[in-house]
Amino acid sequence: MDFTFSEELSLLRAMVRQFADQEIRPLAAEIDEKHEIPRALLSKLAELGLFGVPFPEELGGGGLGEMGYCVEAEELTRADFSVAVTVGASSSIGGMAIYLGGNDEQRKKWIPKIASGELMGCYALTEAESGSDPASMRTTAVRDGNDWVINGSKIWITNGDFADLITLFATTDRTKGSHGISCFVVERERKGVRAGPREKKMGQCGSATCPLYFEDVRVPDANRIGGVGEGFRIAMRTLDRGRLGLGGNCLGAAKECLALATKYAKERIQFGKPIAENQAIQMYLADTAAEIFAVESALYRTAWMCDQGVPFSRESAIVKLASSECLDRAADRAVQVHGGMGYSRDYAVERWYRDARVNRIYEGTNEIQRLVIARDVLKKGL
Repeated sequence: MDFTFSEELSLLRAMVRQFADQEIRPLAAEIDEKHEIPRALLSKLAELGLFGVPFPEELGGGGLGEMGYCVEAEELTRADFSVAVTVGASSSIGGMAIYLGGNDEQRKKWIPKIASGELMGCYALTEAESGSDPASMRTTAVRDGNDWVINGSKIWITNGDFADLITLFATTDRTKGSHGISCFVVERERKGVRAGPREKKMGQCGSATCPLYFEDVRVPDANRIGGVGEGFRIAMRTLDRGRLGLGGNCLGAAKECLALATKYAKERIQFGKPIAENQAIQMYLADTAAEIFAVESALYRTAWMCDQGVPFSRESAIVKLASSECLDRAADRAVQVHGGMGYSRDYAVERWYRDARVNRIYEGTNEIQRLVIARDVLKKGL
């Protein structure tokens, strides 16, 4: 067994880390305070090809698969969570749903433009009455000749107010439950598409999260991704990958929390010595390091399975569950190591604490992940 990263992946990591340190990290506090990512920064990400890392080279991507995307997600997040999430909403779920469910013509039409950053994407699944239960969604798509007419609304849509392409899920036959959901690409400029105001969030404040409204929006049948009624399957396949990207986010953030806690512990003097010499502080650092090692191992093993075409739904749920809870504990310990300073916005660890919390909720709550894992264990065993 070979646990080393390929030369391509190592070069990708070095390139993203350098860019993140030089271009993103200096802006992180400002992004959080202003609740906005500079469009110039997104343009620089596009110039480096960072919106296209997981897609095949023949579609304008980097050809580095899910392994590559997880490396990218980890390194971007170490600098700023909001920037990483913005990239992920476009590439890891918005664009990935088109790639996984679309036909060759649709892939050639949209994926190269998403991969280049010319078009930004988003993923519109969640509704006010259908969060963990997407089969109960109320957004409808009704066939009218060669068009579909879409009515309804979505909430908590990352990139929602500026994405050029909306990968939308709507029910086309309510009587069939999850088997009556279909997937569509809706261009923002279509009449009847409207974004609501951005949510005022606890953390990840720089990422744009807002509701979307659809009023008699017409899209041609050519914009339907996959067969009629196949939308739920496409959504779940996409989220399997999205949870790996989220695992990369959480891994990078947990590493950053550990780095901040370690640095502060070495610098903070109490009772005439650095607090790093106290066993209680060392236990915090050791526990976080041990959990990071386990999460990192699970993440890249599962990303490898994805790239090899091995089924990985259970493992993806495990990665999402383990990584998000690891990050919560890492952030909490880092704040505790900082003491009162950890509660001050003058220290970056305060931002990481706020950014961490939502990861146990989106991309499928951790309660849902436990159900997915348990049901698979009961069906297949270990």
